[in-house]
Amino acid sequence: MLGEYRIVGRRASEIAASIERAVGSGELEPGRLLPPMRELATELGVNPNTVAAAYRTLRERGVIETAGRRGSRVRPRPASTVRGSIRVDAPPGVRDLGEGNPDLALLPPLREALAAAAGRHAEEPGLYGRAPLDPEFVRLARASMDADGVPAGPLAATSGSLDAIERVLAAHLRPGDAVAVEDPGWGSLLDLVSALGLKPLPVALDDDGPLPGDVERALGAGARAIVVTDRAQNPTGAVLSRGRADELRASLARFPRTLLIEDDHGHAIVDQPLHPLAGPTDSWVFVRSAAKAYGPDLRVAVLTGDTVTIDRVQGRLGLGPGWVSRLLQHTVAHLWASGAVDPALVARSYGERRDALIGALARRGVEARGRSGMNVWVPVRDETGAVARLLHAGWAVAPGARFRMSSPPGVRLTVSDLTAADIEPLADAVASAVGPMPARSYG
Repeated sequence: MLGEYRIVGRRASEIAASIERAVGSGELEPGRLLPPMRELATELGVNPNTVAAAYRTLRERGVIETAGRRGSRVRPRPASTVRGSIRVDAPPGVRDLGEGNPDLALLPPLREALAAAAGRHAEEPGLYGRAPLDPEFVRLARASMDADGVPAGPLAATSGSLDAIERVLAAHLRPGDAVAVEDPGWGSLLDLVSALGLKPLPVALDDDGPLPGDVERALGAGARAIVVTDRAQNPTGAVLSRGRADELRASLARFPRTLLIEDDHGHAIVDQPLHPLAGPTDSWVFVRSAAKAYGPDLRVAVLTGDTVTIDRVQGRLGLGPGWVSRLLQHTVAHLWASGAVDPALVARSYGERRDALIGALARRGVEARGRSGMNVWVPVRDETGAVARLLHAGWAVAPGARFRMSSPPGVRLTVSDLTAADIEPLADAVASAVGPMPARSYG
């Protein structure tokens, strides 16, 4: 069953470590069936409860999954396989379009905001026992959400969107629970779901967001939570349209106990209106990060949601880091209040580059998608070959394997560093690398 690999150990921790080492080294590949607990216990000369404890530990770490009588298997993408490692390093002379960073020229300078934050700190030092949220940060965040129609609710701050999503999932779900996720979707989120021992259920999407039929199938199959990107979906650039949002709210209303997590990935970098989904479910959160518009190193996200969920997140924060640095909160609040970023200008800049590249590819018979944000998604037949040919032509792109579960192959190109002079040469290289593709949806 396990080929030449032999599981060893007398204690649960030793047995779990033996299996996890083999998964990490590739000796136990994804999908490999593990021995039944009683059989392995007999082989190792231990109590079956010891093996059961080892398997439970591995499930909680996201290394294996158990399907009742069908036994336990190594997860298709165990937590030790980080999608971020599926990347192409750009050697000297090669343009890097794979990292997904914003255009540095569109990020605001931080000197004034940091100086203002330092001044606030001098007047009112951040100490233990103070409120975790800065009142001005809360006021500005709430006003922005109110303007976009986000339902009222208490606020919390975390160290970025992924930190917020992790804390919300951990507040409601337990290892083995299923989560509906976009496919293709944010690779870090897909890794996080597995690392928490949760089971991702893929949901296909088109330019208007997740497909309602897929959402209903995932929720009907037992997904206890769903994560939806409202705008600038990574990697496809999809935007939740008004009509699609209405359909999804109707679907969610049929599963009111679902935990809804919305990630407004495109906040302050897109010009499409927001259509929040919150309302039909008892538990919900809406997350915004400062990273894309103000700088990735500003590790601040703000979230709102139902009272129980936000209380759980705040409570757990209090037992860990305590709070997100008030210095960072002051800095972000100053950037917001001073209008340091012009969202219309940023959206137009990214939009011109996206549209130019998509148009140039269309003239060459190559399908591409990217309604918003800073990425363009190009379906391909041979993902590995396309990535290699583009690298040879001087362009490093992100392999679609970083973002996909069961959706067709593709590559992601980030337009942040492109100039007008880059568009035609890049389109020529992509067309040569991937060839024309028939039109289709992401699913």
